[in-house]
Amino acid sequence: MIEKAKPKSTKSRTIPGAEERLYDDLKWAGLQWDEGPNIGGPYGPYKQSQRTPLYQEHADTLLQSGHAYRCFCSPEKLRGLAQRRARLGLPSDYDRTCEGLPASQSERLASAGEAFVIRLRVPPDPPEYVDLVYGTVGKPMHLNKARNLSEASYEDPILLKSDGLPTYHLANVIDDHHMHITHVVRAAEWMSSTSKHLTLYKAFGWKAPSFAHVGLLQDDNRQKYSKRKGGLDIRKFADEGIFPEALLNYVALYGWSNTNKSDVLPMPDLIKAFNLKFTKGNTIVQPHKLTYLQKKFAHKYIDKGGTEFEAIVDKTIEYLIQEFEPSTWDHVGELSPRTVTREQIREVIARVLLLRANNYTTPKAFFDKYGYFIFQNAPLPDKDTSKHISEMYANCANLWPHLLLVNIELGLISSGGWTENDLNIKLPKLVDKLVTRLQEVSEAPEKVDGQVIYQAIQSYLRLGIARGGSGPSMVTTMVLLGQDVSMQRLDDLSNLLSNEHQKVFGITAAVEN
Repeated sequence: MIEKAKPKSTKSRTIPGAEERLYDDLKWAGLQWDEGPNIGGPYGPYKQSQRTPLYQEHADTLLQSGHAYRCFCSPEKLRGLAQRRARLGLPSDYDRTCEGLPASQSERLASAGEAFVIRLRVPPDPPEYVDLVYGTVGKPMHLNKARNLSEASYEDPILLKSDGLPTYHLANVIDDHHMHITHVVRAAEWMSSTSKHLTLYKAFGWKAPSFAHVGLLQDDNRQKYSKRKGGLDIRKFADEGIFPEALLNYVALYGWSNTNKSDVLPMPDLIKAFNLKFTKGNTIVQPHKLTYLQKKFAHKYIDKGGTEFEAIVDKTIEYLIQEFEPSTWDHVGELSPRTVTREQIREVIARVLLLRANNYTTPKAFFDKYGYFIFQNAPLPDKDTSKHISEMYANCANLWPHLLLVNIELGLISSGGWTENDLNIKLPKLVDKLVTRLQEVSEAPEKVDGQVIYQAIQSYLRLGIARGGSGPSMVTTMVLLGQDVSMQRLDDLSNLLSNEHQKVFGITAAVEN
């Protein structure tokens, strides 16, 4: 693998630090190049800005052989030409005004300091080529007659700009030849230019590499995916806690015909399975696929333990410290209230991760889902937060105030009895006790449904203690949070339900009177 540092198309667009960031991003992703600007190699220099003399030398070779010519047309003239051709419904190609200049006149103008570019003289019949994805690709004759037969269109691309710097057309051919590149895999938008590049290879007398053109990445609106439009910014993924392996796996699957039974492919498996069987056409980016792969890798790392698991815990703690005030961190279970240390928080996070290994994606998502384990005074959710939350509130309201029995019974448990084993015994008995109570006061005791009551108690516990969040079983959650926190949160919910029940009761009484 060769890493080439390619500058922006103009010197003024060079971004300070961009090159170093590129190296850092690739290293973070686990990609190590064999040759490059910062490690050297046999075919350097590897910065295009340091290869300018080589490009200029080869451009002169093309001038001498007649495969290229100087163009002295001003930018204003070219703009006017493009506007006129647009009005005629023609492509904005060149009209070869300067192509017929005698060599002596061209040399004289250049020596006098006239600004010029060097253009490739494209032959009447550009070559066909065999693309490794699309098969044989041909190009129609480059001379296109317009409605006005005096207008002609020539696709003579600029090779060397007026500032002496090369365009991609020239640089990629020279670099790939001198660096002994055998296969060029690039975006399908370059297919129309490949015949020009093959013309250059032929003009230099060089053997061309094999070409494989792959589709562009597009968003849901079928617009080109780019960093400017919020696309694939590697640093952003790293900051969010995405695993390098998951991102590489995600990117590798786009446009590639994976024949493996699983899409989860760590780097060694990707290397083993990779081939040039790309799909034709562009590919719609599907962010949910990255979430899926992230979950799979996280599950693997958490189950395995070791350094990968410790790194997940560390990243999650770093996010906590960066995004939340320390005063919001709560205690869990036996941990000392409001005097927690980093190691204690680490223990809590690790325990939750081990319980929910199959659901971890990023640190932010972790706290969005399981923040009730960490944050002091986690609030009760609003009823309209989601349909699921609304249903839980409805389940509680239907059996209120009978659910107060839950607070009473759980409050009677001694501190030593607040264990998973004891709670697993206690809760079924609590359901039976509530069923019996409701049967005693019901006009139709046979219609009292134990399953409905069980669901109501579960809704009450999850809404109150877990603040409606998903997570481990309620028994496990209650043990992790401890009796004091669990009971305080149930009291919060019971106060809310009691106030709402009183409002309804008051309205009903007023109507009856």
